[in-house]
Amino acid sequence: MTTNAMETQSTALEQALALAKTLEEMLEREFEQLKVQDLDAFEASQGTKNDLLQQLAQLAGIQGPDSADALGPEWDGFKAHMAHCRDMHRRNEVLIGRKVDAIRGALQSLQVQDPTSSVEIYDRLGKVSRGRRGGRGYTDA
Repeated sequence: MTTNAMETQSTALEQALALAKTLEEMLEREFEQLKVQDLDAFEASQGTKNDLLQQLAQLAGIQGPDSADALGPEWDGFKAHMAHCRDMHRRNEVLIGRKVDAIRGALQSLQVQDPTSSVEIYDRLGKVSRGRRGGRGYTDA
């Protein structure tokens, strides 16, 4: 490998490491945004994150999983950063999944029409009832 090629690769590696650090910070901000349910900020950052991922792939010369494995040992630090980013992304994905499940559960409990259901919700008078149709409501009186 020529000196110019080694310098170019070294520069690409330095830039990739800096972008990987930026990605880590972005994923941490996303996690905080998800925890406080700031979905507008979360949505706004998605385009920037996708651009960042494209830049990283271009700098490292990665077109797929096989080309990532073909990177030399000098890229091991970069690969470690990216593995950490993958884990952070998965953590965010799990949090999103849990929030979606909680919302689905809440919606389902509001739609319960089984009088034998153990789910308790408030009726129109603010009284706790078992299910939407459970007990005698004022409409049944």
